[in-house]
Amino acid sequence: MTGLGAAAPADASPAPKTRHDTHIVRPGESIQRAVDRARPGDTILIRPGTFRESVLITTSHLTIRGSGRDTVLTGAPRSTSTRSAHTCATDGNGICVIGRSNRPVEGVSIGDLTVTDFRKNGLWASWTDRLSVHRVNARTNGQWGMAQQWSTRGRFRANVARDNKESGIFIANTVDREGGGLDTRGASVTANRLVGNRIGVTLRRVRNLTVQANSISGNCGGVFVVGDEGNPPAGDMTIRHNVVERNNRYCPGNSRLPYIQGSGIVLTGTEQTLVTRNVVRNNRGESPLSGGIVLFKSFVGATNERNVISDNVALGNRPADLVDQQPGNDNRFINNVCQVSKPSGLCRLP
Repeated sequence: MTGLGAAAPADASPAPKTRHDTHIVRPGESIQRAVDRARPGDTILIRPGTFRESVLITTSHLTIRGSGRDTVLTGAPRSTSTRSAHTCATDGNGICVIGRSNRPVEGVSIGDLTVTDFRKNGLWASWTDRLSVHRVNARTNGQWGMAQQWSTRGRFRANVARDNKESGIFIANTVDREGGGLDTRGASVTANRLVGNRIGVTLRRVRNLTVQANSISGNCGGVFVVGDEGNPPAGDMTIRHNVVERNNRYCPGNSRLPYIQGSGIVLTGTEQTLVTRNVVRNNRGESPLSGGIVLFKSFVGATNERNVISDNVALGNRPADLVDQQPGNDNRFINNVCQVSKPSGLCRLP
């Protein structure tokens, strides 16, 4: 006979967690320890202060929220890791969100804090989906300010990336091998301020994303869309409503690109990309990549195909406001306000 008070079977699964906890981290306490305790849906709230540690996130649906720019994560000795084999710290990164190919980390949100002076990247993500990075200040890091690979539907919004050695924001299919363009499934880079980096935004071998309403100035180059002979090619993206001006710092070249100086928006080995309604001013240099909006043949021979450059205001750029350096199929320049183009005839005079 069973009554109303009968015990549950011994093998019954526990009831799913419905309450989400907030873990508060104060100066002198460990962010990593709070992350390790958290469960999906929880929030880690970090108080103002300086935290000399790296943080590794492998749990989905966490929110990591600082208290504004005065919440500072900065470079830490490798020995400070609170996890064995904490690769985020040993690799020299600030915050890492790391999933696996068969199980990406989903729905992590990171915002309202500063990551600075890390030997490698301020924020690094691999195998993630729907990562949200907002109001993060990434400055003076040794490689990228914020970067992701093998990831989809990322959102980078209202961040500041300043004085990082390489790109302020870097999105790639993968950083350690060749391959065709990764479908990011609608990633976006929106309303960020990118100043003093080698390149403001680099999009390497990726597809299906939007770069819009960013302020990009004082870098060596503004926006670089980089493809190669991989299949599918990079492209199928929109670059719109950005202000890209005075990106005139000098940065030495490397094995893939010549030196960079005075480059506004550069497409190299790219297809089906729309560059529209941007303001591109006073980007000046003498590099093969210099100019306002530049179509450049990649060094492995991949051409630009079926791109549309329309309704931009490009003025005061040198050697020209619009530059089409190589033959490609069906690249179109439509209704752009500019004064000088190479070849001539691409401008609508102001």
